[in-house]
Amino acid sequence: DASLPSVKDRVFPQVGVTAQKTMRLLPASGRKATQKVVVGDQDGVVTCFGIKKGEAVPVFKTLPGQKIARLELGGALNTPQEKIFVATGSEVRGFTKRGKQFLSFETNLTESIKAMHISGADLFLCASYIYNHYCDCKDQNYYLSGDKINDVLCLPVDKVNCITPVLACQDRVLRVLQGSDLLYEVEVPGPPTVLALNNGNGGDSGEEIVYGTSDGKLGLTQITGSKPVSKWEIGNEKKRGGILCIDSFDILGDGVKELLVGRDDGVLEIYNFESADDPVLRYDHALSESIASIQGGCVGKDGYDEILASTYSGWLTGLTTEPVHREGGSGEELKLSQEMQSKISSLRNELEHLQIKVLQEREKYQQSSQSSTAVSSVPAFSVNDKFTLNKDDASYSLILEVQTAIDNVLVQSDVPIDLLDVDKNSAVVSFSSCDSEPNSNFLLATYRCQANTTRLELKVRSIEGQYGTLQAYVTPRIQPKTCQVHQYQIKPLSLHQRTHSIDHDRPMNTLTLKGQFSFAEIHSWVVFCLPEVPEKTPAGESITFYFQNTFLGTQLESTYRKGEGCFKSDNISTISILKDVLSKEATKRKINLNISYDINEESVRHTLKLIHPKLEYQQLLAKKVHLIDALRELQVHEGNVDFLLPKYRSILEEADQLLEEYKRQPAHLERLYGMITDLFIDKFKFKGTNVKTKVPLLLEILDGCDEDGLIAFFEAAA
Repeated sequence: DASLPSVKDRVFPQVGVTAQKTMRLLPASGRKATQKVVVGDQDGVVTCFGIKKGEAVPVFKTLPGQKIARLELGGALNTPQEKIFVATGSEVRGFTKRGKQFLSFETNLTESIKAMHISGADLFLCASYIYNHYCDCKDQNYYLSGDKINDVLCLPVDKVNCITPVLACQDRVLRVLQGSDLLYEVEVPGPPTVLALNNGNGGDSGEEIVYGTSDGKLGLTQITGSKPVSKWEIGNEKKRGGILCIDSFDILGDGVKELLVGRDDGVLEIYNFESADDPVLRYDHALSESIASIQGGCVGKDGYDEILASTYSGWLTGLTTEPVHREGGSGEELKLSQEMQSKISSLRNELEHLQIKVLQEREKYQQSSQSSTAVSSVPAFSVNDKFTLNKDDASYSLILEVQTAIDNVLVQSDVPIDLLDVDKNSAVVSFSSCDSEPNSNFLLATYRCQANTTRLELKVRSIEGQYGTLQAYVTPRIQPKTCQVHQYQIKPLSLHQRTHSIDHDRPMNTLTLKGQFSFAEIHSWVVFCLPEVPEKTPAGESITFYFQNTFLGTQLESTYRKGEGCFKSDNISTISILKDVLSKEATKRKINLNISYDINEESVRHTLKLIHPKLEYQQLLAKKVHLIDALRELQVHEGNVDFLLPKYRSILEEADQLLEEYKRQPAHLERLYGMITDLFIDKFKFKGTNVKTKVPLLLEILDGCDEDGLIAFFEAAA
């Protein structure tokens, strides 16, 4: 049976903060030789080293410069790919495996390079929205994408006999190009963050691409000359982090390359192909930071393959197939212990030396800060943050990752939001009371982190129609104390997520705007209202976006051009929020809007039918939770529960799961009550009737949880 890798204690040098896809293994030079590691960091330094007797041996290290966004290997086709290329700012630099710089190519890109791919003499570069193809550093092709580009790849030219670039774009699409033109689009289940050739070479056909998404899904698509063919897709059942890096390598030694995956929550996964079809998760290992790059190869010892992962703050970790406990006589064990003893003593000496140095520097700082000419220096630190909407539970995840240990994070919001429980979160949270009236301060919470916590995940749920700013004040454990503020916009339709298509057979309400506004102006209003809309004004004269409400499952179609906008939704409340916010935005810019709407009465019944099963489920959950204490008391008093009805016995059996679910979704029932109340008020608002006095009656009917009675109340209230 193929042995699975284990963590091997190997001392790798720590580099600076690293971006996605900035660590590679150089090809081995001899038949059995180990491979060198090359990594680029955000200090602009390229570091190359090998491992000898468990210790890092430097090969070369460049001087600091601009942040390195990508590191790729290249060389002539069908030869070892051992030239090192780094993208930094708008420049591409090339180094030999010995560290001699042979290329400095200043591109004509006005923005920094975000993604890079190299194939022979062809160089593929992407900034946020722009793709450029160069051959021998001469401009060949150009393409402007409709949304942000996260990664770029080209199918192997020696297999497919033509240049076929593929762009991974934020709007859940892979764009396949031919020259400077779009050949076709491939819809994928989430925003793709990383692309890799299947098996490292595109498979037998050379057309197979593996993609990973920011919501943790994996898939394989065959990019043929005319259309895409989806081969397999793996969801994210375990609710793990987004995928940042992918590699193919035969770590199990069974002759078939496994799929190596690194995620932004620090989980490293190995998938193997037991059947010829879908990959199966064979092994996983959790690191404490996001995995920026992953590679399989032979690094530490001849004959033992390993997986190397580089994390956000610049740590490198090796998972090796080398046995940790060696089999052999006492002499072998003695030799190992002596080796370990010398390693431990050298590490102790190094640690003592560093502690003395820290004390000296601290004293020096104290003296200089007290002098009359003192200039206080604020230590700079990097924060890697991500604020994304989760489709599964209609909540936002805020992930904060710092290059050093976090002391505390203060979270403040000027709109009402719920903080939800996160299983992975070990921080202690405390809430402060705040005045919502004069300062619009609805939430003030402090997360105090345990020692050595560098990554914190929070979950919040917003209320549609209430919009503003969520702020996170991040304070790391560094001296002197310093703090960074990060802001995140809670948009008016914050629970909506982009989707590829909608059901056109649903009863829809329509809002139409006409006025003297430009395409760019109405686009900026849509960006203000809805998440996942690219900030750049789309090319062309008009655009259509589709959205789905992650909480209710209702939908929205938005089509607009210069002077006209049309918004259709099966939820009246969505139309009402859009009407209010768009009117406000237009008034700010002194633009007169001609607003008309067409309300479909059937849509209210339809929306209530969507909400009701959720309402029923939450009411039943709340009732069960309220019975648990009383039932447990009965159980203690009577000694057994045989006399109870089966439905009460099952509540006791499932008590822990019920309490956990209830705790995980605070205020869920109140949110549903609020949505139904808003729907009721909005329905009559469009008719010019104020029904706020009837709301207490509506709440009584909601407590009864009768769907027909609820629909009848909505229809009779007029």
